[in-house]
Amino acid sequence: MRFAKISRETAETSIELSLDIDGIGDSTINTGVGFLDHMLTLFSRHGRFDIDLKCEGDTYVDDHHSVEDIGICLGKAFAQSLGEMRGINRYGHIILPMDESLVLCAVDISGRACLCFEAEFPSEKIGTFDSELVEEFFAAFVRSSGITLHIKKISGRNSHHIAEGIFKAFARAMKNACEIDAELGDEIPSTKGVL
Repeated sequence: MRFAKISRETAETSIELSLDIDGIGDSTINTGVGFLDHMLTLFSRHGRFDIDLKCEGDTYVDDHHSVEDIGICLGKAFAQSLGEMRGINRYGHIILPMDESLVLCAVDISGRACLCFEAEFPSEKIGTFDSELVEEFFAAFVRSSGITLHIKKISGRNSHHIAEGIFKAFARAMKNACEIDAELGDEIPSTKGVL
């Protein structure tokens, strides 16, 4: 079973998170940031990852600390649950439409943290959520998971649709990358012998 449980306590946030990579897309998510709850629920469902997440953060300041620390915890959970990454596809990619928006997402579970994020939002806010925090979430995730992640907005006019397309695309690409390839058996998918 590829499962991880992460606890993180700082002066800014208190987070409890569990992740089952081989789930069915069930989630209980309460981050204190409504828009992020929506995005992570989509991520869980479309990636078929079971996620239980609770965050108490200093949202009276703004949502930044909660969003970043949740990205850190979710990235750590993926790294921990994948272990040595034996038998995984390693790569995943998709071009995903969400109404008028179109998003490309490509993942390499490489052990090397690299984020290439090319997605501008037409508005600074999505409801009360700062749209720039989408990139902050992925930067934190990438640093703590050690994956290479490319996200590119191909088109889109509605900030909510663009963000939703990004999280759905990320879910599908991660699902593909994390899946076990029966042909690989117990092999690590790298000529180096380690990821």
